[in-house]
Amino acid sequence: MNTIKINRMTKQFKIIREKLSSRGGGIEITLDNFGYEGEKMTAYQNYLGGGMLGSICSDCTISGWNGDSKLLEVSQELKKHFYTLTNPENDEWASATFDEIQARPSRVY
Repeated sequence: MNTIKINRMTKQFKIIREKLSSRGGGIEITLDNFGYEGEKMTAYQNYLGGGMLGSICSDCTISGWNGDSKLLEVSQELKKHFYTLTNPENDEWASATFDEIQARPSRVY
């Protein structure tokens, strides 16, 4: 389990699936620990071409989730966690910051 801070409270999220590669990938968590039993959230990143990855996106199994401030906070923290997995600190080639990556398009088509 990984720990994130949500609404000034520390919560843990459980990773269900994780697939990372130089061409993108994704991570899926359960939202049980956040009070949404049986629901899931994902963070994913597409390959844009030329060795460049797009912005990190997220989605959720809850309809209208992007209107829920708690879920938006979980989404943001999950995206940041995904960024740390795909951009190791000691990689001289992966020098883009989280904000720089988020400024990129999510896809090219």
